[in-house]
Amino acid sequence: MGRKTILHMLTPLRQMSPFDVNMALDAGYDHVIPYTDVALADVTGLVQDAIFSRPPDAGVSTGVFIAGRDTVLALDMIDAARAAMVPPFEISVFADPAGSFTTAAAMAAKVEAALKKLHGRSLAGTKVTIFGATGVVGYCTAVISAKEGADVTLAGHDGTSRVEEIAKAIEARFGVTVTAADGSTEEKKTGLLQETEVVLAAAKAGVRVISAGQLHSATHLLIAADVNAVPPSGIEGLAANAKADKLGETSAIGIGALTIGNLKYKTQSGLFKQMIGTEKPVIYDFQDAFALARSIEK
Repeated sequence: MGRKTILHMLTPLRQMSPFDVNMALDAGYDHVIPYTDVALADVTGLVQDAIFSRPPDAGVSTGVFIAGRDTVLALDMIDAARAAMVPPFEISVFADPAGSFTTAAAMAAKVEAALKKLHGRSLAGTKVTIFGATGVVGYCTAVISAKEGADVTLAGHDGTSRVEEIAKAIEARFGVTVTAADGSTEEKKTGLLQETEVVLAAAKAGVRVISAGQLHSATHLLIAADVNAVPPSGIEGLAANAKADKLGETSAIGIGALTIGNLKYKTQSGLFKQMIGTEKPVIYDFQDAFALARSIEK
């Protein structure tokens, strides 16, 4: 009988998401064990209990999944898990807090594929503006886009202070530059959109951030994408099931939340399956999610 695959699921929240539990089991893990209220300081002990309780060759059959709702904390937990390894005692690690890593990866991959198909270009040099930039999806999408060479602007719905801090943190951690901008009024949002080629809406569910009128004035706009599947949409006129469909009265196309969500689902499931099938332990963050999402989308 082969060795059982075990996934230890860590979250700083009071409950583990049933979504992630279902995804892991459906991907093929034999056993999934949730751990709640996990602090950063707890990660080392939990990982070392996991690595030392099985022989080194069982490392590929043992995994840690990091959940929650905080991008930076999840990345810090990955770093703590990596530092806790004692070769040859190692296991696989995958973080996807609130599904944000795989959602951001799917959004970026969908936009990249549409740019290539419709305009013969890539994210490199493309002017990308992100609304909802203080959230987990916005943060990850900003990093992915900037690392691909895009000119990224983070629009702050409450001014520039928070997005400026995020921009500084992104540069310090990933070595890429993104710009903070004030998107706190309708007029300021309109002004940002007039210079934008790709707009990404990653605001809270049920919050509309961009109107049809603002889209109409965005004369350089090529693509609009939205991850909000709860009415009203984040971008007016953009249907949740839009698959690079014409966006209202503009010349741009829209990519909806359900279309992005379908690729997100495939990406998260695919990373779990890769963990189960790997020949040596792996560590996955949103950059690895993007690599898989773009390979699926090609």
